[in-house]
Amino acid sequence: MTVVRGTFHVEMIAEPAFDDVEGVTLSRARFDKRFEGPLEATSEVHMLAVRTPVEGSGSYVAVERISGTLEGRKGTFVVLHTGFMRAGLDLTIAHDSGTGELKGIGGKLQIEVKDGQHFYEIAYDLE
Repeated sequence: MTVVRGTFHVEMIAEPAFDDVEGVTLSRARFDKRFEGPLEATSEVHMLAVRTPVEGSGSYVAVERISGTLEGRKGTFVVLHTGFMRAGLDLTIAHDSGTGELKGIGGKLQIEVKDGQHFYEIAYDLE
C-alpha cells in the first residue's frame, strides 16, 4: 500500500433544496477541486445531501471523478463518498474505476481541513 499526502482547493456550487418534509431537506451540490502534491489533478464532485432540523445533523453521498496524475501516472479514477456529520466520512476508490496508467487502482482517500486549508491522504494499491 502506497500512501501520499498533499493539499487541495475546493469551490462549492450549491443548488436550492428540492424536497422538504417537516424540516428534513434534500439538496444537490457540485464541488470543483484542484489537487496539488503527489496528486496533480482536478475533480468534480456530485453530491446529494440530507439536512435535518437537529443541530449538527446531516448526511450525504457523492461520486467524484479525479483526473490527472498520481505520482506521475496519468489517468482517472472515481471516489465514492458517504458522510455523516455525527459519525465521520468514508471515501473509497470505486472498484475497477481507474483508467489509463491508473487502471487497477484501489484504496481509500481521507480529507482533513485545518486552519482553512484542505489536506488529502490517499492510501492506494495498483494491480
